[in-house]
Amino acid sequence: MSEAVFTKERHIRYFLRCLKTFLPELYTSNDSNRILLAFFTVAGLDLLGVLQSKTTPEERQGYIEWIYHCQVPSGGFRGFTGTDFGTERRTRENEAWDPANVPSTFFALVILLILGDDLSRVKRTECLRWLPKMQRSDGSFGEVLGLGDQVEGGGDLRFCCFAAGTRYLLRGKSAAGLDGVQDIDVEKLVAFIESCQAYDGGMAEGPYCEAHSGHTYCAIGALIFLDRLSNGSKRVSLVSPGSQRYESLIRWLVSRQTAELGEEDDEDSDDADGPAGDDDVQTLTKAVDRLNLDESIDQLSDLPPPTKESLQWAGFNGRCNKYADTCYSFWNTATLDMLGKLPMVDAAGNRQYLLEKTQHLIGGFGKGVGEPPDLLHSYFGLVSLAFQGEQGLDSVDPALCATHRTTQHLHSLPWWQETLTD
Repeated sequence: MSEAVFTKERHIRYFLRCLKTFLPELYTSNDSNRILLAFFTVAGLDLLGVLQSKTTPEERQGYIEWIYHCQVPSGGFRGFTGTDFGTERRTRENEAWDPANVPSTFFALVILLILGDDLSRVKRTECLRWLPKMQRSDGSFGEVLGLGDQVEGGGDLRFCCFAAGTRYLLRGKSAAGLDGVQDIDVEKLVAFIESCQAYDGGMAEGPYCEAHSGHTYCAIGALIFLDRLSNGSKRVSLVSPGSQRYESLIRWLVSRQTAELGEEDDEDSDDADGPAGDDDVQTLTKAVDRLNLDESIDQLSDLPPPTKESLQWAGFNGRCNKYADTCYSFWNTATLDMLGKLPMVDAAGNRQYLLEKTQHLIGGFGKGVGEPPDLLHSYFGLVSLAFQGEQGLDSVDPALCATHRTTQHLHSLPWWQETLTD
């Protein structure tokens, strides 16, 4: 089989189009998440190593100014500028109409770091005072503060990860300059994260829910931000090699790799003349009702065993019995990378899947086989390849989801330079 080719120049052109021209109409419903779209675009060009060469200093400064325009006076960042009704009209009573958003705050900070900003204009103290207000009594985090400082929005592991990430970015090594600023309840957050492990080892959006690769990534990312993976007394059993919880988590993650790609079967395309009529449905229902369980099983067709050729493409799914999806190549490989278990996957199969099945002709990656590219899947496809050392891509910090160059810049900031004191 011929070597799969990574079309770097096409990916560069794809991200540049997304940055400098209008996005397709389908993105309209994501207008309130514009910071997230900006993250994928800017981070994608940085990962491809061309952000500095393909944009001017004036353009990059313009992007920085736009991010700061999204900063809320009382701390944190809004998802886009559309809710900003002006600082002069803002009061304590109406600020819930234009709230800071937990995920947007995290991504805004990372974008600024990617662009080389020193975060000197970030309302660091205000943001870290706002963050504990977003924590619920069970340790989880919401998305925004509503009227009366009520925590609103989802309470799943995504918001836990972004809250922990924001704390990590702004507190630094020693929380320098933050005397008197209340911290979040870290132990409650850790306990909530551990409570989200499902019976099969993966992490769910909340206790007793179905395991999902995206939430699993968020759980482990949050624990990294909270320094719970280092070899110290604070390490939790979920990420402690040898524990039952850890081993079941690894087993679940590795089993997400699949050769079931969800490709369309051309032979079936001409079989259906239209939707089934009522008579057809009733006939089928009666036929099924006449079968007992053993007979029903006997009527099932045999599943053909996988072939050597079919196993050459091995992407990842996010839940049991689902087809492969480009973004899950990221969620799963990133999590395994954070846990030091990335060598356990079939890297060659994942590469073949991404480059031959979802890499698009015009650049970018689609969600699945034959689908058009979009920013989320395009960036996550690149990052998964970067974990595997794809030539032409920079290395990536899996928790921060940005290049190690960005991490190095973060660690050069003043509150990361302070040494811990007894």
